[in-house]
Amino acid sequence: MSKEKHTYVEVPAACIILIGLFALQHYGTHRVGFLFAPVIITWLFCLSTIGIYNIFYWNLHVYKALSPYYAFQLLRKTQKGGWMALGGILLCITGSEAMFADLGHFTQLSIKIAFTSVVYPSLILAYMGQAAYLSKHHNIAQDYHFGFYESVPEKLRWPVLVIAILAAVVGSQAIITGTFSIIKQCSSLSCFPRVKVIHTSSKIHGQIYIPEINWLLMMLCLAVTICFRDTKRLGHAAGLAVITVMLVTTCLMSMVIVLCWHQNVLLALGFVFIFGSIEALFFSASLIKFLQGAWVPIALALVLLTVMYAWHYGTLKKYEYDVQNKVSINWLLDQGPSLGIVRVHGVGLLHTELVSGIPVIFFQFVANLPAFHQVLVFLCIKHVPVPHVKAKERFLVGRIGPKEFRIYRCIVRYGYHDVHRDDFEFENDLICSIAEFIRTERTESNSPNDEPLKDDRMAVVGTCSTHSLLMSEDKVDNVENVDLPGPSELKEIKSLKVTQQQKKRVRFLVPESPKIDTRVMEELEELMEAREAGVAYIIGQTHMRAKPGSSMLKKIGINLVYEFLRRNSRAPSFVTGVPHASSLEVGMMYQV
Repeated sequence: MSKEKHTYVEVPAACIILIGLFALQHYGTHRVGFLFAPVIITWLFCLSTIGIYNIFYWNLHVYKALSPYYAFQLLRKTQKGGWMALGGILLCITGSEAMFADLGHFTQLSIKIAFTSVVYPSLILAYMGQAAYLSKHHNIAQDYHFGFYESVPEKLRWPVLVIAILAAVVGSQAIITGTFSIIKQCSSLSCFPRVKVIHTSSKIHGQIYIPEINWLLMMLCLAVTICFRDTKRLGHAAGLAVITVMLVTTCLMSMVIVLCWHQNVLLALGFVFIFGSIEALFFSASLIKFLQGAWVPIALALVLLTVMYAWHYGTLKKYEYDVQNKVSINWLLDQGPSLGIVRVHGVGLLHTELVSGIPVIFFQFVANLPAFHQVLVFLCIKHVPVPHVKAKERFLVGRIGPKEFRIYRCIVRYGYHDVHRDDFEFENDLICSIAEFIRTERTESNSPNDEPLKDDRMAVVGTCSTHSLLMSEDKVDNVENVDLPGPSELKEIKSLKVTQQQKKRVRFLVPESPKIDTRVMEELEELMEAREAGVAYIIGQTHMRAKPGSSMLKKIGINLVYEFLRRNSRAPSFVTGVPHASSLEVGMMYQV
């Protein structure tokens, strides 16, 4: 069978395997993870066994190849030819390098033990066996045959091929998982546009699935497979990518030695000189294959670098603008309780990423429309790297300005497996937590007039089920007031909500022992009245433009690249879950 006929079978088969692999990613690797270890152990056992067989059968003296002396002799005799062959030698480690990417499933210690005691000996035996076979078989009939499969006994070739395909799938899975982890970390550091992250395991934080990256990877893999159609150019691309990662890792490791381990600079320089010189030799040998396929990882790296740098630069400029232009608390105090605007009935939830200060988007709103709700809440949603946040620790509530301003800050914390699906329930928990904060808040001053609290003063408040300010819901057919008889002398504050032609009464029961201060009761009643009037979500939509007179490169980066990425990336999870009937978007142009 000719090489072309082999291509007609191999390329479609590889594409089918790739499509199936990426299509199964959303189920999570924990469902099939139990198969990974047996597959890899079986594959490594085959490598070592076939290697030992070839060593004893073909050339027992091949163990001498372990000495670096023969590598130097090869380079000395062949010179340029031997140097050019170094690029192909990288293929010996590209497959094993993939396992390092699977840190989402295994610890660093387990990978170190597995590589030193299992993987490395198996690879050494496999390549020694191939060398022993090739030492007796210098001529191979077809150039598309591989030395490894030629060295496998003929009766075992098909079973070994099946195991090799399964091992390649496991290695590819490790690369995919590693890519998901890297993208998530970059997104958390504001170095990559926001993507949807789905945690497929409630026990292991590293097991995630990113749909956009998954399908993008699949299309890139299919494009490279169909366009290259042979392993030689794929090998050149993989070799340059691997040696570049090693070279960059060596340079970064020298910084770790100095900055993290606090060792002598000479030790770091010695580390870079010893390992970096060897890797630089392999790197230079890989560069000569640039036009034979090695250009692919370079091109992809440049595209990703452009995206990451533009997004990080734009995000940094946006944050700097927010910090430099956030409204001072003194401005708020000078406006008086009415803030110089008309206070209408209702609760206004202003979503912001800032955990301190007053966002400039609020000033933009009241400057153009001098009216706002009687109760104002600056709402900040934070996702923490734990599966679940306890209900009693979900809300951080604080006050901005004096009590009569009725302005609060609330930070809501969610774990990566916490999902709020019911907007009505979220609003009730939020209002109830603010009410509990008001009830339990300590007076900062004994003077008749309350002193304004510091902006960074926050209190941990749970949901309605975690504290003494109880909430109950009843479906009723009328909205008449109901008094609670009995010796408990409970005070009832009612909030009414009509949904789907049914009225829900939400009752906050405040115990009178210890007695609640009159001003606290008035504030609670005003909060409940605002809740009854309705809740509005105010969401800021910012657009960025480079300042007039900026360089052309900055205009391209901000006006074109960053804005394109912002428009096509996912909005924060809170924004996507806001009910459309209660949302109000406030646009603002940032000139950076």
